[in-house]
Amino acid sequence: MIDFYTWTTPNGRKVSILLEELGVPYRAHAVNIGKDEQFAPDFLAIAPNNKIPAIRDDETGQTLMESGAIMLYLARKHGRFLEEGGEEWRVVEWLMWQMAGFGPILGQVHHFHFYNAGTSDYAEARFMGEAGRLYKVLNDRLTGRDFIAGTGQGAYSIADMAIWPWAARYERQDVDLHDFPAVLAWYRRLAERPAVQAGYHVPIRGEDVPMP
Repeated sequence: MIDFYTWTTPNGRKVSILLEELGVPYRAHAVNIGKDEQFAPDFLAIAPNNKIPAIRDDETGQTLMESGAIMLYLARKHGRFLEEGGEEWRVVEWLMWQMAGFGPILGQVHHFHFYNAGTSDYAEARFMGEAGRLYKVLNDRLTGRDFIAGTGQGAYSIADMAIWPWAARYERQDVDLHDFPAVLAWYRRLAERPAVQAGYHVPIRGEDVPMP
């Protein structure tokens, strides 16, 4: 059994989607970051950086924070959604792309453009411009492919699961996915998956999955 500590954010949804896709038993624990519950001592013992998501694997005793590390651990443990050989590293490459670029940049767009518009014209222009560049990178990668990594048309992997929840906030980013047709087709393809739908509503059911 996996104890899963999370909230309704893209980083939390990455892991809940993977857990749903794997079909493994887990208990979801809501950590309301709007009420600073991530600073509670019992959560700190699992996640020293005071950020969701985090897990405890009852079977192994392993605790982990950082969504990318959790996804790699679960994919490797269950032998799914992580390609083998050279393509395994392609999955890791795009997972790191999300962790280092797509997620952090879009997070800054949310902060400066969605929540605090007008506070800093420079910051809005800087991060909105970089967001557009990253969406183009993603669109180029997905052109002629169904999924991010894998051979041929690609194979559904943790790279897709990591990137998709951030793209799901395209409205907060003032991004029109129709400007990125390969991303749009990929986004819709994933949004139709039952596990993606289920994982999106963990730990509490919120708004419906956005559909461009």
